[in-house]
This record gives sequence, C-alpha cells and structure tokens, in this order.
Amino acid sequence: MKAEDRIAALKARYPGAVTFTFGDSREMCEELLALVRAGKKRATCGALRDFQEGGEPPPVPGRRDIALNWDGIPALVIETVDVTIKRFCDMDADFALAEGENDTLAGWREGHRAYFERNGGWSEEMELICERFRLIEDLTP
Repeated sequence: MKAEDRIAALKARYPGAVTFTFGDSREMCEELLALVRAGKKRATCGALRDFQEGGEPPPVPGRRDIALNWDGIPALVIETVDVTIKRFCDMDADFALAEGENDTLAGWREGHRAYFERNGGWSEEMELICERFRLIEDLTP
C-alpha cells in the first residue's frame, strides 16, 4: 500500500490526526522514532513561531497524530496528553528529560539551541510549545 493510502486509512481511524516528522534530518528522525518506541521519549517541543497562522497546527490534548519516517511513511501514532508554552530559558529538567534525547538539562539546552539555530533562529526568550504524549500504535511492519 502506498504511503498516501496508509495515511488516508490512518486518518479515517484517527479523525483529526495531523502528520509530522520528528527532527530535521533522516538520522535525527530515525533516532527520535527509536526513542519513542523504546519508551524513552514521551515529550517534544517546537518553536511557537512555527505554529502561528499558516504554520503547523498546534498539538491538542486528546488528539492522535501520525509520526512519519523521513520518507513520509507512517511510523507511529501518538496521543497528546498535555500542552504548555514556556520560554527556552524557563525549561525545566523534568520536561527536558521526558524528551529522552539527553540525560541533563544542560545537554537538552545545547542540542535544542543548535536545532533552533538551524531552523529559523534561537533566543533565550523564545517561546516553545511543549507537548507530552503517549505512544498509541507502532506502525512498523
């Protein structure tokens, strides 16, 4: 079945689902999907500016979304359980560690600063949409 058909079938099963890709490279996408599958990644964040009018739809508690692999093939279905907005400089260790990518808040700050610098700019004061989620379905064949 083609990716588009799989996505359409999933959207029929999960009405309102949005598709997205973790990260900004194939390597990062694969790494983050593996962390979700392993139960280590239970949160993610993005720059609030990317969710403004005309951008990506913001996460909504209770909505189930489809994470794609780098090639656009459905990989996972997650359900948003909580959404908050906080500034980069106000990030706390609890949320940073729930992202599962680093084992310290300092490591989170370093990695996310580099990510945001590559993707539209970074500042200590930038606002982030912080999403906690749970894995609903692993679509790996």
